[in-house]
Amino acid sequence: MIEKIIVGCLETCALPELGIEDLQVRVDTGAKTSSLHVDSLKKITKNGKPWIQFDIHPDIYDVAHVMNVEAPLSDIRRVKSSNGATEQRYVITTLLRLAEDAWPIEISLTDRSDMSYLMLLGREGMSDRLLVDPSRTFILQSNNSD
Repeated sequence: MIEKIIVGCLETCALPELGIEDLQVRVDTGAKTSSLHVDSLKKITKNGKPWIQFDIHPDIYDVAHVMNVEAPLSDIRRVKSSNGATEQRYVITTLLRLAEDAWPIEISLTDRSDMSYLMLLGREGMSDRLLVDPSRTFILQSNNSD
């Protein structure tokens, strides 16, 4: 059995396969799917397989810093957004790192520019690894500085 990690409603994560370190993520047990804000989303073909090319802003405080990223396309699915509208989204699978632990998660790519955080970590991404204390934030950072 995996020992569960206690996290707050906000944490700092990394998506190392996408070149992202220190990304503030909103942990949301009410959301099924994890999502990431991207711009310039484009489906491409690499070696005969579908890939997604997109721009990401790894630092919410420096939106001028943009990285162009490519990832294999895992799925295309309909996702209900926080405003209740259903939209079709590209989904990728990538490694999520929280503190010392890492595991692959599915992330839908969308426009979250009107949201406070560039990434939302939903229930499927939490898997059976996390327990959420909604009254706290950045628990993992304070644990690392002990």
